[in-house]
Amino acid sequence: MSNRLIETLAGAAVIAVAVGFAAYSYSRAGIDTVDGYEIKASFNSIDGLSVGNDVRVSGVKVGSVTGQDLDPKTYMAVIKMSVRSDLELPLDSSAKIASDGLLGGKFVALEPGGDIEMIEEGGEIEYTQGSVNLEDLIGQVIYSSTSSSGDQ
Repeated sequence: MSNRLIETLAGAAVIAVAVGFAAYSYSRAGIDTVDGYEIKASFNSIDGLSVGNDVRVSGVKVGSVTGQDLDPKTYMAVIKMSVRSDLELPLDSSAKIASDGLLGGKFVALEPGGDIEMIEEGGEIEYTQGSVNLEDLIGQVIYSSTSSSGDQ
């Protein structure tokens, strides 16, 4: 009977440590949302990007992805993002889906333009570059190396 009590207490301790670790990780991860104004951008591909991912300018988090949808007319992926209210983006700014390292997560990288007019609440970024698919790139490298070696 005492063995079961010890095993139960040990199991409870392991669960408590796991919950504590998860809470600590969440608090240190910087997953908090950014209050600000909402803008949107259309991309041909958003592979790996999801709601909650960062929006960054020069590597600094300035917002987060708040929604994603498909435009039924153009078949483009439309991303909604919240950007800090103290950050004004010029009308000719651009957005691209970037990756945090080779195996890291995706984020939206904004590059401010030089226009005098600024994007307003609900505005749209016109210049975009979609997500680059790593598997496709590797496949192209393998295919090009096998086709060039077969020519000789």
